[in-house]
Amino acid sequence: MDTNLGADLGANLAAKQVIKAVLFDLDGTLIDSVPDIAAATDSMLKNIGMAPAGEAKVNRWVGNGAAALVKRALLNDDLGDELHQQRFAHESEDPAYVAAYAQFESAYEQRLTAATGLYPDVELVLSSLANANIKMALITNKPRRFAVPLLATLNIDQYFSCVLCGDDLAEKKPHPLPVQTALTALAVEPHDAIMVGDSISDVKSAYLAGVKTVAVTYGYNHGLPINDAGNEIQADVFIDEIKQLLSLL
Repeated sequence: MDTNLGADLGANLAAKQVIKAVLFDLDGTLIDSVPDIAAATDSMLKNIGMAPAGEAKVNRWVGNGAAALVKRALLNDDLGDELHQQRFAHESEDPAYVAAYAQFESAYEQRLTAATGLYPDVELVLSSLANANIKMALITNKPRRFAVPLLATLNIDQYFSCVLCGDDLAEKKPHPLPVQTALTALAVEPHDAIMVGDSISDVKSAYLAGVKTVAVTYGYNHGLPINDAGNEIQADVFIDEIKQLLSLL
């Protein structure tokens, strides 16, 4: 674990500030889902006559929601979603995308948990926080039709009193709205909560909402190190294992 906790967070912890809520990301933080997402993506590409992308590329493409993933896969480009937006004002204007997205939804729904599972000690951490009466929210860019069944199948849905998915609000992470909405739902102030995630989208969303962040180093983050010193916004704490979170609270 990175012992440089950040001046503010370190001081708060030293002063025994009580953390009332923990906001968690899903993919790359609590669950390793890329194998199933990559299989669904490759199935989609095969069905529309394109070459498979493979896990390495899909690992870079996940994190901004299913729509962004499909656009990146269709254009075989890490910036495919931005390029698509430049060409089409609305997704519905592109029948190829609409058809491909439907193919992806069908393929992923059939294999949600074929190879997806919890990272080590996730249930230990969640149960420990619950026993300590710390409120928990789940904030993911994954569509609700996938996220909710995943949480139930992996038997962790009972830990979250608030679940916000990528299609629930007008904005997704890295916009601050999901974090702000979770804070309101949990009835806690920004300084009483922390965000735990694996990507710069999680860090930025929380930062813009005034919430301190803990970043796990084992996740996806678009294929880039989350603890890279060159990142525009830095997490307050980096941990290599999710169970290290318990030592911070």
